[in-house]
Amino acid sequence: MDEPVTPGPEREPAETLFDTADSDAREAGVSAATLAVQRGELVVLPTDTVYGVGADAFDPTAVRRLLRAKGRGREMPPPVLVSAAGTLDALAIGVPVYARTLVEALWPGPLTLVCRQQPSLQWDLGDTRGTVAVRMPDHPVALELIGRTGPLAVSSANRTGLPAATDAYGAREMLGDRVAVYLEAGPTPASVPSTILDVTGPVGRILRAGAVTREQLDALVADHGTHVEDLG
Repeated sequence: MDEPVTPGPEREPAETLFDTADSDAREAGVSAATLAVQRGELVVLPTDTVYGVGADAFDPTAVRRLLRAKGRGREMPPPVLVSAAGTLDALAIGVPVYARTLVEALWPGPLTLVCRQQPSLQWDLGDTRGTVAVRMPDHPVALELIGRTGPLAVSSANRTGLPAATDAYGAREMLGDRVAVYLEAGPTPASVPSTILDVTGPVGRILRAGAVTREQLDALVADHGTHVEDLG
């Protein structure tokens, strides 16, 4: 007769949310997030606008997982966040001179540039129509993580139709276990998203109004004999 099996102690669930205000927790969190990205999982990270949910930009399965987590389809591809302005030329071609002036003045910061993507890139961000939206966020935790993982596909950390999260706790309420690691860095100063500017033509077009105003953009590109237009 078999002896009864005595159950072992219950295992504590793995930590998923790390408060990066503590240096030890920050290193543990960024390391855990890096491994999660490498495994094709999702992470939530702070940025200088709102919190974002990110995945390896070069992992199509992870990007699809990101879109499903948000309840979003391929028609709304996520932007790509980078940790250095020079990475723009690895992702985009034909970047106009006026756009480079904006990068020099406003990166890192809340400006997303929609450029023509490098045709050699082996990725699938969705229905991009040959473009890629690129931004360098002005947040030390985001830059540290992206510096370790490489470019991340990142969208606002929320379910589609709900307000974007301004801390990791709010993101966790909406996204739950769809995300492997949450990095908390305190509430964002505002809930205003980045300005999205299409720079695929001779004139920049604002696709989404945000933290950088049209007046600011116009002042920076004026020396190049161009201006910025609203989409409408």
